[in-house]
Amino acid sequence: MSARLAVLIPCYNEQAAIPHVVAGFRAALPEARVFVYDNNSTDGTAQAARAAGALTGHEALQGKGHVVRRMFADVEADIYVLVDGDGTYDPSAAPAMVALLREARLDMVTATRVTAAVHAYRPGHRAGNAMLSGLVAALFGARATDMLSGYRAFSRRFVKSFPALAGGFETETELTVHALQLAMPIGELPAPYRARPAGSSSKLRTVRDGLRILRLILMLVKDERPLPFFSLAGLVLLLLGLLCGLPVVVEFWRSGLVPRLPTAIVAAALVALSFLSLACGLILDSVGRGRREVKRLAYLAIPGPPDGQ
Repeated sequence: MSARLAVLIPCYNEQAAIPHVVAGFRAALPEARVFVYDNNSTDGTAQAARAAGALTGHEALQGKGHVVRRMFADVEADIYVLVDGDGTYDPSAAPAMVALLREARLDMVTATRVTAAVHAYRPGHRAGNAMLSGLVAALFGARATDMLSGYRAFSRRFVKSFPALAGGFETETELTVHALQLAMPIGELPAPYRARPAGSSSKLRTVRDGLRILRLILMLVKDERPLPFFSLAGLVLLLLGLLCGLPVVVEFWRSGLVPRLPTAIVAAALVALSFLSLACGLILDSVGRGRREVKRLAYLAIPGPPDGQ
């Protein structure tokens, strides 16, 4: 039984690049349907995609995450290839990614970027990716080396169980953490990464989008790892309380008096808050475990790939 294959390309103002991207994936994966979803482009991206032979859609909410959410909801397939429409990823890597996904029965294969062109993958972006990937590895498991890659292959199980809550470029982080949290079988393959074609400009803002990704990681830690998150907050509050309260206690043992009553009240409040934070972590850890069980059951409710595909 052959698997239905779909290539998903979210786009915003990529008229210069999208015809070559669509043509490249139609040649690399001739059995696949190629979908381009436009995100309020002002330069004729959708028309250029249709002229190149792609099926097109539109998402009004601005941001890559919103487009990915819409495409995952709309498109029905057994295997999905998600790629940026800027022409930086090589379509010739897609067959190997799909083959690995099929043969090893994986849920996600990530194309790890390989390039010698400094202007294609700037040092700042490379360093930021390494830092954020390392942070996610430390918090959720070291199974993804290029967390921010925009070139991936997915099983239907992954796509239809993915909550897709992010709105912007932080969606790649959310994709990675979703796979790590549910302990899905995943893999990686190196793939060439090249500079954008002339007339195409990056929509990524290094500092702004890096801070948004960091914020998402912190929110995911709070939601998915509440016990360590609130335990750390409780420890900080406890140390502050002890720091404030120690001089008060020393003075009380020396003279039997509490001359700095406001400091004593603040110290007691901080210590009480530290234990409250720990209690919140314990309660939310139980709630989070239940949420993971529900997500895992939702994932398992989706049929896996047919044997022999």
